[in-house]
Amino acid sequence: MSIFAEGSPRARIVTGLLRDGDRVLLCHRSPGRRWYPDVWDLPGGHVEPGELPAAALARELREELGVDVAAPSGPPLREVRGATFDMQIWLIEAWNGSPVNVAPDEHDAIAWFTVDALGELSLAHDSYLAMLSKVLPEHRA
Repeated sequence: MSIFAEGSPRARIVTGLLRDGDRVLLCHRSPGRRWYPDVWDLPGGHVEPGELPAAALARELREELGVDVAAPSGPPLREVRGATFDMQIWLIEAWNGSPVNVAPDEHDAIAWFTVDALGELSLAHDSYLAMLSKVLPEHRA
């Protein structure tokens, strides 16, 4: 486990890029959140001690969106490293259930967006716009 300057362990984060054709599902982080408040983010969360990242992703998507996904077997689509966290992002194109906001204490909204709408959003990470722009056009009708 990596340690950052203050001596706290780096957060291990997993997120899912849920793609439905030419749309991606994003969650709006509540304005009262300590980290990254009032921005649109990918659904996901922390990897618990002893938990495999892919299993954590399946658990987080169930807890936040009420959907069931198979734990990804391949490598993540992208990895993002911040000063205090390491994040893995997996492309998810199949799930059971309809995504709903099961975690209103974390997110005050969830919504589907096309690539054209992403530029108007305040996104949680600078790398999201380029990543989503690459992933979404492949499936435009």
